[in-house]
Amino acid sequence: MNPSPYTRERDVALAAAGAAAAFIRSRAGQVEASAIRDKGVHDPVTFVDEEAQRIIAEHLLAAFPGDVMLGEEGTEGEVEAAPEGRRWIVDPLDGTTNFTRGIPPWAVSIALQEGPNLAVAVVLDGSYDERFVAVRGEGLTVNGRPARVAETGALDAALLATGYPFRDYRYVDGYLETFERLIRATRGVRRHGSAAMDLAWVACGRFDGFFEGGLAPWDVAAGVLLVREGGGCVTGLSAGDDPVFSGGLVASNGRLHAALAEACGPLAHAYAARESVAP
Repeated sequence: MNPSPYTRERDVALAAAGAAAAFIRSRAGQVEASAIRDKGVHDPVTFVDEEAQRIIAEHLLAAFPGDVMLGEEGTEGEVEAAPEGRRWIVDPLDGTTNFTRGIPPWAVSIALQEGPNLAVAVVLDGSYDERFVAVRGEGLTVNGRPARVAETGALDAALLATGYPFRDYRYVDGYLETFERLIRATRGVRRHGSAAMDLAWVACGRFDGFFEGGLAPWDVAAGVLLVREGGGCVTGLSAGDDPVFSGGLVASNGRLHAALAEACGPLAHAYAARESVAP
C-alpha cells in the first residue's frame, strides 16, 4: 500500500486541533458575559476563539510556511472559492455560544484545500475529546478507527440534524416549511449548535442527514470531507451550488440524499431568493 501523500498535513492538523482544544478547555467557565463581543447579529466571539485561532495558525504555518490560512476570526467579505495553491480553512471554536454556556458540543475544525479540492479534514469534539479525521481517498476515522455513514434507507426511519436561522431571517419562511415537512416525514430532527459536529455525526452514522443555510466555509469545510470520506453525499441547497462556499448544504448517508434534497426544496428556493427580500 502506498503511503498517504498527506500524512504530515493530517498529523500537524491533529496536533493543532489538540493544542487549541486544550487551551479552550482550560478557559471553560472563565468567559464572563462582559468578555463576549458580537461580530454581527447573534454572532459572538471571545478572546478564547481568537487565541485558539492563533494557536492553530502557529502550528500550521510553521509546518507549511508556503500555505495560507482562512480563519473565522478576522475574515470579512466574500471568500474566493478556489484559490491557487493550498489553503487551510479553520474554525477555532465552532459552537462559541455552547462553550460560553457550558453546553456541549463545541468543536475545533480544520480543513486543507488544494485549489477547488478538499484534501484533509480534522474535527475535534472538545466536549468528548473525539477526533474525526479524513484524507481524500482514504476514508474516515473516529479516534483512529474506521467509520462510515449509516445504512438507513428510508426517510421515515431517519434521524436528522439542522441549524435554525439565527443571523439572517430573509429565508426563514422557506426554512420553516422544510422543517415542518421533515418533522412529519422523519424519526426526528435535532439542533446542537455546531455545524462541524452535525456533519461529523452524519459522517460516522449517528445522524442520517443534515441541512442548513447561513453557513460559512469554516463551519463546514472539514465536515464536508468527513461525510464524503465516510461514504455519504454532500451538495449545495440548489443544484450546482458549492456546499462549502454557497452558504447552504444538504448532507446525508447517500441513500437518503434524493429524498432529503427534495424535502429541502422550500429552503433552497427561499435561500436562493433571499437577496430580493428585505432583511
